[in-house]
Amino acid sequence: MRYYCEEGREALEALESSENGLSDAEAQKRLEKNGKNRLREAKGKSIILRFLEQLADPMIIILVVAAAISGVLAVVENESFTDVIIILSVVIINAVLGVYQESKAEKAIEALQKMSAATSKVLRDGRVTVIRSEDLVVGDVILLEAGDAVPADARLLESASLKVEEAALTGESVPVTKFIDIINLSDSERDVPLGDRKNMVYMGGTIVYGRGKAVVTATGMDTEMGKIADALQNAKEGDTPLQIKLNQLSKTLTWLVLGICVVVFGVQVIRAGSLSFELVLNSFMVAVSLAVAAIPEGLAAVVTVVLSIGVTNMSKRNAVIRRLTAVETLGCAQVICSDKTGTLTQNKMTVVDYFGEDEKRIARDMALCSDAEIDDHGNVTGEPTEAALVAWADRLGLDKPSLKEKHARRGEAPFDSMRKMMSTVHDCDDGLIQFTKGAPDVILDRCTHYLKDGKAVPMTKEYADGVVAANKAMADRALRVLACAERQHSDAPEYEADTLEQGLCFIGLCGMIDPVRPEVKDAIIECREAGITPIMITGDHIDTAVAIAKELTILGDGNEAVSGSQLDTMSDEEFSRRFMNIRVYARVQPEHKTRIVNAWRNAGYITAMTGDGVNDAPSIKAADIGVGMGITGTDVTKNVADMVLADDNFATIVGAVEEGRRIYDNIRKAIQFLLGSNMSEVLCIFAATLMGFTVLEPVHLLWINLVTDCFPALGLGMEKAEPNIMRRKPRDAKAGIFADGMGFDIAYQGVLVTVLVLVSYFIGHFVETGTWAITDSAHGTTMAFLTISFAEIFHSFNMRSQRRSVFSLPSQNVMLWVAAVVSLAATTAVCEIPFLADAFGFTAVGIKEYLIAATLGFCVIPIVELVKFIQRKAGKKQA
Repeated sequence: MRYYCEEGREALEALESSENGLSDAEAQKRLEKNGKNRLREAKGKSIILRFLEQLADPMIIILVVAAAISGVLAVVENESFTDVIIILSVVIINAVLGVYQESKAEKAIEALQKMSAATSKVLRDGRVTVIRSEDLVVGDVILLEAGDAVPADARLLESASLKVEEAALTGESVPVTKFIDIINLSDSERDVPLGDRKNMVYMGGTIVYGRGKAVVTATGMDTEMGKIADALQNAKEGDTPLQIKLNQLSKTLTWLVLGICVVVFGVQVIRAGSLSFELVLNSFMVAVSLAVAAIPEGLAAVVTVVLSIGVTNMSKRNAVIRRLTAVETLGCAQVICSDKTGTLTQNKMTVVDYFGEDEKRIARDMALCSDAEIDDHGNVTGEPTEAALVAWADRLGLDKPSLKEKHARRGEAPFDSMRKMMSTVHDCDDGLIQFTKGAPDVILDRCTHYLKDGKAVPMTKEYADGVVAANKAMADRALRVLACAERQHSDAPEYEADTLEQGLCFIGLCGMIDPVRPEVKDAIIECREAGITPIMITGDHIDTAVAIAKELTILGDGNEAVSGSQLDTMSDEEFSRRFMNIRVYARVQPEHKTRIVNAWRNAGYITAMTGDGVNDAPSIKAADIGVGMGITGTDVTKNVADMVLADDNFATIVGAVEEGRRIYDNIRKAIQFLLGSNMSEVLCIFAATLMGFTVLEPVHLLWINLVTDCFPALGLGMEKAEPNIMRRKPRDAKAGIFADGMGFDIAYQGVLVTVLVLVSYFIGHFVETGTWAITDSAHGTTMAFLTISFAEIFHSFNMRSQRRSVFSLPSQNVMLWVAAVVSLAATTAVCEIPFLADAFGFTAVGIKEYLIAATLGFCVIPIVELVKFIQRKAGKKQA
């Protein structure tokens, strides 16, 4: 039932209640039937479950399978479990890192519960009783006053200048003045937007002024807050673009390994001429070698560590990442749906314009005719509009404590929503002076004089028209306009509104607004340069939203601004046609925000949603990346967000996007580097198997993948951003992992290293025996191991840029140099330290062979440089 469209007494009848509330017996009966007035708790994931979720990653599953195969082989061959231990160590370390980064449990519903009032004043059997808010039932009559948290959704029965802060629910920055009158729907309206239901109060709101009485219409999960909680529980989180690509890569590698194993098995059967146990066992050993060679065992750990480093870097830039993969998702964001209040604006009403001959006098009168206060540190407390007036006076050197000392208040006629004004009477040098502030039209109607050259002169039509024009000009800029007037009294007057508010002298107008954050406009421009579309979504009025959007250049020529009620009338088909041209959404409700986010996501756009209020939480969770505000944001929003801005600065998002793009670029470099290495290993094993010898054992491949390659891959993860990174369009989230020629690069670089390694193997065998032959050779294996290690270390420098020459890069990657030295030292140690060399089956190599291996490995740099040069020339011709 739409209680806001019914009279208060009709609402009471429908709820089977009365002005005196329910009886204790009836309340108890309803409590037992409908349950407590609290929100359902979300079931948190245990540490074990989150650990198992990390293990469910396809890359990790392949590693576990490889470990299982190695374990079986170790049992059959009666060998050590070194391979198994190494692989499982990588798996466990990776899972622990993932759980550590994502260990904050979902606390959104608990935070919502904390926002609910703890106790409430309620009428039971006509008596005022204080009960726990969770014991409220539908039909209870509650009493509200300034400072109270609204405990449930309720229809107002009485309102004495009642103002309610509902920003967390509606996004509206100004407290809503409530009334008890019925709200009638127009013919074109299906429903009244949440922010316009001024005869209702909602759970999560706060009473900032006045008092009221209301009958509870909904409790617990049936409240508007409950609907948000339900939306949070039902919101589904999809895989990030990187997760999707790594999953695809895992499948590709799996089929590749299986395919090569089938080919090798077939070749060996043909060569042997018959099927035997020994043949099956040999094929199984080759399969293990191929599996170890094809799977980049270090990739999962490298990606996790690079993302973790990105998290640390972002935290230094005031962007706190709660979900590890969100770092990379930011890099391909194409749309940012931003809440207005507190995100694009400061969530602090500020006087920005005035009309009148004496600004200080207007500010003084406004500040004294208000109940907001300011302390010695400049902190203002009170209703936001009045707080803005006191802050304005303070900026002009008129601190309120001094003003109060000079002009002590003697009486007042409090603000009333019917009169739309308030008056206060104060001491002054000539007796008493009255200050009246309120809506410009009603103040002007009560004025018989206006201030000119510091004196009161009779009001003229010309001056009144000027006031009206100034009021309209400010209102057209979406400013909230107030007027003030004075009246002198020789003796103490009757403190009645009708007596005080007549024969006034008009002093001036002031216009205030929740101003934009100064850095946001530049951030919006940078977003556009980066190919990102900004969208404003707010609970504020459409004229205010449009004014802010135009100031920030979010709303351009040809773009649309629509309200929540207009959105309600749009079918899904119509909305799908129009949403790409809509840049501003005003007076929206939580379900609207989620619909907007989903429209962009369903169209294939990577969408970010920012916000601070409870009303933003469902859409933040639904977006590809949710961004919460750390200072003004509610706990609810922060707990569902993937990223929290510690400084509430929209511009921080731009820095985070840049970091996300840098990280993704670097992950691609690491993937190309690791897969190129794996490609060369697979081709080496494949070629050697076809020719009938063993070039490298599984344990050698594991060492290369986990030690030799991992350190340079991590070094590549530290690479600085390329200069044009924020002037290029977001990458296509659907583009495959091998897009932009990366597949070709991996293939030819893998073939190149394979040739160098096989050449080195035969040189090693020749040095050992003095003959050129295709056969197993321990010395050849040692040379092959050294060469592939050198080649990978040198090749890591090629990977600093996919197309640019490594010699043209403006800066050095110090961490990559450190990683190269560490890998080189580890490779040398495993070949030269006797007990390690024996464990790996290596033979001693002299300085001459060492230099031959190093020279062959170094060949990757000039050859890749030549290919890059040809690719750059070809790219220019195509352009």
